[in-house]
Amino acid sequence: MALLLSLLCILFLVSPVISQDMLYEEFLAQVQACPKECRCPPNFPRAVYCDNKGLTSVPKIPPHTWYLYLQNNLIEVLSADALRNATQLRWLNLNRNKITSEGVEEGVLNSMSHLVHLYMDDNLLSSVPSPLPATLEHLRLSRNRISKIPAGVFIGLDKLNLLDLQGNKLMDDAVTEVSLKGLNNLVQINLAKNQLTSMPLGLPPTTTQLFLDGNNIEKIPVGYFKGLPKVAFLRLNHNKLGSSGVPKNVFNVSSILELQLSHNQLTEVPLIPSGLEHLHLDHNKIKSVSGSNVCPVSVDAVDDSVNDSVPRLRYLRLDGNEIKPPIPRDVILCFRHLRSIVI
Repeated sequence: MALLLSLLCILFLVSPVISQDMLYEEFLAQVQACPKECRCPPNFPRAVYCDNKGLTSVPKIPPHTWYLYLQNNLIEVLSADALRNATQLRWLNLNRNKITSEGVEEGVLNSMSHLVHLYMDDNLLSSVPSPLPATLEHLRLSRNRISKIPAGVFIGLDKLNLLDLQGNKLMDDAVTEVSLKGLNNLVQINLAKNQLTSMPLGLPPTTTQLFLDGNNIEKIPVGYFKGLPKVAFLRLNHNKLGSSGVPKNVFNVSSILELQLSHNQLTEVPLIPSGLEHLHLDHNKIKSVSGSNVCPVSVDAVDDSVNDSVPRLRYLRLDGNEIKPPIPRDVILCFRHLRSIVI
């Protein structure tokens, strides 16, 4: 062991790869405290790799760890004792374990006052864990059993910009303005593959990417997107949307760049906003498409010399419907930037 430590110390002194913000004494302490079940590379001393080891509990983590990889194990409890020294953590990966909500000991996450990324996909959580550190920017909790978002759990998380809750058991009454309060700078929220029957309420106006695929949503309220002035990427594939549940101008939002409505029950093409670039309407029940119905401006008013007047649609997917080629000429005249049409 002494020889190994000596070799590592020599490597530390000669290698330019070692981080310059780590003191020699800290490096020694980190190497000596490395759990026997884990791997602590000397050229990346702030990282501890304990993944794919068949672990049933979290080993005691060295004090100067920034990156901790515990994915693909059999861990059931997130122990405060094991992580007591890991107060400098920036990145914690706990994907694909067996952690339950009861197994997350009180205060264990909140004590990590530098944590930026928390990954707990593919566990057995029934609720969003709390309290969470105010430094968090990315929170991934997909494919758990989450049916509850505790009120106030996100208050104080002003840096959180990505929230992934796909593949859980969330119903309409769980996703509300009260439960989402505090997400003041959220950019991306993924609520795909849950049990929603209506569009979620209370989404922050900063939302840019909204993913709602694989739910049971049947309609979109009139003016729904007025509260989401920055939404640019919207996915509603694999829902139960019919044309009667999609108000004519509901997508007429200047910020939307990509709209995915595949695998629904639409019988008509919705009005396409001028700024939209990608539109997925495949596998619906649409029988026809015409420029007079879907063009956001009069076809006669489209002027190539005035760039702002030309709708920006570049990609249109219509396969899996009841439309027979060719695409009508007035559609081509309207969407002059089209590069690809799948029919």
